[in-house]
Amino acid sequence: MYMLNAWVSLDYVLLTALGTLLGIYVGAIPGLSVTMAVSILISFTFSWDINNALCLMIGIYMGGVYGGSRTAILLNIPGAPAAIVTALDGYPLAKKGLAGQAIGLSTIMSVIGGFVGIAVLAVAAPAVSDFALLFQPRDYLLLGIMGITLVGALSGRSLIKGIFAGALGIGIGTVGLDPLTAEERFTFGYVELWSGISPVVVMIGLFGLTEALVQLHNLDKAMIKQKVDKIVPKLGDIKKYLPLSIQSSFIGVVIGALPGTGGEIASLMAYDHARRVTKKPEVPFGEGAKEGLIAAESSNNAAVGGAFIPMLTLGIPGDAVTAVFIGALFIHGVNPGPLLIETRPDMFWFIVGTLLLANVFLLIFGLTGIKVFSKIIQCPKGILIPIIFLLSIVGAYSIHNSVSDIWWMLAFGVMGYFMRRHGYPLSPIILGVILSHLMDENWRRAILVERNDLGAFWANLFSSPLSLTLLFIIVFVALSSTPFWRILKQKISRK
Repeated sequence: MYMLNAWVSLDYVLLTALGTLLGIYVGAIPGLSVTMAVSILISFTFSWDINNALCLMIGIYMGGVYGGSRTAILLNIPGAPAAIVTALDGYPLAKKGLAGQAIGLSTIMSVIGGFVGIAVLAVAAPAVSDFALLFQPRDYLLLGIMGITLVGALSGRSLIKGIFAGALGIGIGTVGLDPLTAEERFTFGYVELWSGISPVVVMIGLFGLTEALVQLHNLDKAMIKQKVDKIVPKLGDIKKYLPLSIQSSFIGVVIGALPGTGGEIASLMAYDHARRVTKKPEVPFGEGAKEGLIAAESSNNAAVGGAFIPMLTLGIPGDAVTAVFIGALFIHGVNPGPLLIETRPDMFWFIVGTLLLANVFLLIFGLTGIKVFSKIIQCPKGILIPIIFLLSIVGAYSIHNSVSDIWWMLAFGVMGYFMRRHGYPLSPIILGVILSHLMDENWRRAILVERNDLGAFWANLFSSPLSLTLLFIIVFVALSSTPFWRILKQKISRK
């Protein structure tokens, strides 16, 4: 009866719809994050009824994860880290004049991924949480290394350049004060660097400003007219890509349920899976393959449902946004954890129902306004490039209201321009920045558990089936991306 009353309440429906709509546009603006939006909402909603507050915050969360794909497809500027992989094939599709189809396809597959994530949350939350508990600190370290290796292998023809870019990102991410000893790392005596370099600043510089600088070489090139007459994908296309979407969604749920990971790693894993299972894509991955776009968007939205699993069943946040949700629940007197489903089943099912409702609104709002969005890429470059510059500056400044962030954004934009000119992929850099904290923290935990004994660390790593599996995947990905493996594969196929 409680669930029925929750569903028929007009306030809940309207707040969820409003949150989803706002989330789409917050996610689409580089420099604005879903985490920031949800955090700000807590200060405005702490005096509200908890259900009203959750409706608004869940809507923003669900819409924001999807919203980052809009600018990733149109401008090659991911609105959120989870949309980095979306840009790999989404932007090439837009350059071919298929921006409307790309956004429509990403919307449908995002909704499918969202439904899969919510279904797993409702049915198998305890089981997935038990699997997440199997991960030790060394496994999270290996997961971070695997992410860098995967994106290095997927982002270009040279694994060495990809790994170098990932390592560079890790180095950038470790700038600041050591989290345990408070010693300075790569600050060179500048107090301004004590707090580190914001990943969003790096992302705006490398994807936004770099793209604008690259486009300066093609000012005379005619703009591509976007086809927006067939936004909703054909039923045949949905059936064709549905198996891949569901597979990617399950990958997203599992990765999303691992504390501290999130949609960016989930989309990366799903993208690699799509590349391996797709035998004959219409176009190569990275050049506008629809399979890559589908895998990325299905998995990062499915990761939303996955992130709620450890939060609701263990009291452990699956990502930064669910960490904010835990604070919001505590403020309203609800303690998330193993006893939540038993003591407050109404709250558990209300969250599941609100996620479901937000996903429905995501479908409605996601398929509207696409023609307006698609017009962006048809603007003359003499107008579009200054707008990108302006958005990049405003986005960088808005993070901490700091002019130094603008200078960092400009520096990374110039660096990204020269790296692209010399064939270095940029995606591993930002992923390295994002994963550096996960890797650094869990390396410290792992080595402290072994009392600084490196031998014991390796012994336990090789004695753990889960650690060995992750290590095997890392080695396999690295070897399968070498020229020797490609030559061997070609010889086997000829036979």
